[in-house]
This record gives sequence, C-alpha cells and structure tokens, in this order.
Amino acid sequence: MSAPSTPVLAVIFWLHMLATVTWIGSLAAINFLVLPASRRTLNLADQLSFISALQKRLEPLAWFCMGLLLVTGLFQLSTSPHYDGFLSVSTQWSLAILIKHGLAVLMVVVSAIQTWEVLPAIQRILLKREKAAEEELARLQKKELLILRVNLLLSALILGATALARVS
Repeated sequence: MSAPSTPVLAVIFWLHMLATVTWIGSLAAINFLVLPASRRTLNLADQLSFISALQKRLEPLAWFCMGLLLVTGLFQLSTSPHYDGFLSVSTQWSLAILIKHGLAVLMVVVSAIQTWEVLPAIQRILLKREKAAEEELARLQKKELLILRVNLLLSALILGATALARVS
C-alpha cells in the first residue's frame, strides 16, 4: 500500500483534531460552565433532568467522535515513520503513544459506564420524580459529576501524552 497523498493525510489530521476539540471541548464546557450554572439556578431534580437531556444530545456526538478518533488515529499511526510495532516502547514517541491509547481505552470505558449505567439510572428516577428520594438524586448527581470530571482529566492526560509524542 502506498503512502497517502499530502492532501488526504491533511484531511485525516484535520478530522482527528476536529473530533478531539469537539469531544474535549464539550467535556470542558459541561464541567466549567454548564454544571456550575445549573447548580446555582436549578433544584436537584431539575439539574439532573437538564443534564440528562443535555447528555442525550451530546452522547451520539461523543461516540461518533470516539469512532472518528479511532479510525483517523489508526490511519495516522500507520503512516508515521516513528511507528515500530504494536505495544512497542522502544522510543519516547512509542511510549507516549502507548500511554495515550491506554488512557483513551480507559476514557471509553468511563464513557460506557456513563452511557449505559448512570444516565439510564437518572432517567429512571426522573420518571418517578415525585417518588424519587432526595438522597438517590444526590447520589446519581455525584456519580455523574465524578464521571464527567474523570473523563475531563483523562482527556487532559491524553493531550499531554500527545504533546510528549510530538516533541519526540
């Protein structure tokens, strides 16, 4: 297989960066803007309802970005002159890329927990809103917040590993 042309590779890099900015930008916006504002202006049940509705809109975009990152990242990896094998740690670049991919897998796992465990639990409790216990709402809110913060931290670490690979 021949190497892709420069314009094709440029589009692949652009798509990778666009998916990164979209995914991490939404995590940062939720953590630094949306959650603090909702806590100041909404009661607990309304906060969870709002976050649930917001996440319902953002999740398909996040999963699409993850898929796009996987495809474009593997393509970039296959064209890199630094790539010297799967699980290789022979250079600073390969170690940084391995760390980046390990963190990305962890981020996918955390996102899956949010998508298929936490958000459905929030939606179930909101359906029986009048019967929902305040402590159950608070527990779910803390779990959602923890997941969002863990994902934001992981994304920052992924960007750090990317920077380390870039300077190699």
